[in-house]
Amino acid sequence: MQLVLLEPEDQEGRWAPFAGVRPVAELRAGAWRIRERWEQALGVRTTLIVGDRVRGFVDVDTPGVAAPSSLQGPVMIASSEFAPATRRLMLAPEAGRLVAGGRTVARIVRDGPCAPTLDGDGTAADIEGMWLSGTDALLTALERWLPDDCAAAVGEELPAGVLVLGDQSAVRIGKAIIEPGVVFDVRHGAVAIGDGAEVRSGTRLEGPCWIGEHARVVGGFIRQSVIGPHSVVRGEVSSSIFTGYCNKAHDGFVGHSILGHWVNLGALTTTSNLKNTYGTVRLETPAGPRDTGRQFVGSFIGDHAKTAIGTMLGTGTIIGAGASVFGDGRPPRWVPPFAWGTSGAERMSEEGFLEIARRVLPRRQVEVTPQHEAWLASLHRRLA
Repeated sequence: MQLVLLEPEDQEGRWAPFAGVRPVAELRAGAWRIRERWEQALGVRTTLIVGDRVRGFVDVDTPGVAAPSSLQGPVMIASSEFAPATRRLMLAPEAGRLVAGGRTVARIVRDGPCAPTLDGDGTAADIEGMWLSGTDALLTALERWLPDDCAAAVGEELPAGVLVLGDQSAVRIGKAIIEPGVVFDVRHGAVAIGDGAEVRSGTRLEGPCWIGEHARVVGGFIRQSVIGPHSVVRGEVSSSIFTGYCNKAHDGFVGHSILGHWVNLGALTTTSNLKNTYGTVRLETPAGPRDTGRQFVGSFIGDHAKTAIGTMLGTGTIIGAGASVFGDGRPPRWVPPFAWGTSGAERMSEEGFLEIARRVLPRRQVEVTPQHEAWLASLHRRLA
């Protein structure tokens, strides 16, 4: 059985700033990518992600992305906008659809050609999970799934010199470097640390908290967050997702925020995640305003975006992919892709963007292949 994930078509407002930049399937709902949640629930690997706007997407550890007119069974076609529970799902032989909340989230075609859609009849089987209405819904998914994701992790014996507040068994450490003086507060959830990670003295980790493989936490207070693989983080971080390969190596507060790959936050960059009125947060998206219905929302920062030293981001700020945010004054709540400066009136050139990527990616031992460079160039041509 192949697993094919179907990307949403109308993404611009709901999935900013990742729409057309990164497949929704490659965003994190809890500790795991949506793709990984499907793979764990079904016990199969993803063969293909189908999405016209992200066709040709290239990044580390991602299946091919295409827009085929037809598929060949046996195949399961599943929605990237649904995050399943990771518990293994046992399907009856007659099952033809998976449903949640009365809606089809996946269909099974056992033989013959088929269109890459969720349309179709068949015996329905229930699946546990949650529909994702847009980028802000990933914050809700974080609150729902992160405790279980961390509790399910496995680890080795605690190193000497660390302090644990709560049950020591809730600290799950892989083959990682943990310096003496690190504080683990697991009274409200487990802390999971992946292989190759490093946590330096002067760090307090409050569960539920997930530190991915080869990530480095170099000091500060990290709580209820996901620090994705190969990220470097310091300072105060709360209820946020660093998708992977991010850099926040200095002090500054990041709360209720989602950062794409290759984001770099200048020293003392700070997000506001609560309005003075304590009301719900409205986002300014390319498709118009969007009320999240949430009281706590920080910033959503697209892939390859960067902020200058001391940048202050207002509640519900969205920074487009490749933007370089610097200059006088607070940035607007919508910064266009590849903006050069706070106003967004200027754009970074394609060659300038590619030259920065050629310098940045090898710093995390990632080769800029011709295919990767072609994707980045096409991204700039579409969005700048």
